[in-house]
Amino acid sequence: MTSSRPYLIRALYDWIIDNGLTPYLLVDVSKEGIYAPMEYADNGRLVLNISQRAVRALELGNDIIAFSGRFGGNALDVEVPVRAVMAIYARENGQGMLFNDTDDDPPPSGGDGEQSTDNQAQTSRRPNLRVVK
Repeated sequence: MTSSRPYLIRALYDWIIDNGLTPYLLVDVSKEGIYAPMEYADNGRLVLNISQRAVRALELGNDIIAFSGRFGGNALDVEVPVRAVMAIYARENGQGMLFNDTDDDPPPSGGDGEQSTDNQAQTSRRPNLRVVK
């Protein structure tokens, strides 16, 4: 299955904007493929304001989040791999979602990869939900 992270990021971005709030991304700068002003990173994390007033040409893609923004008065094109996004939240109240590093990992297989048909049916009927705070 494809990762749910880009879809959740887009949905939460829309929800934050619709409520008149400011969407922020929390990015793990240790991931590869980040093109952003690293001098603004703190403790391996970078906070990016992706509001409509702060950026231009925002693209919330399935693999990359890209936009043009100003940092210290200088225009800069920014690219952040979706897998590097640790959270998306509203600046004003902190509401949003924090992602695990394991969110994109496939679930573990049951050992050697062979399952009985009954076991597969039971597994597919079980809900796969988790608490999001």
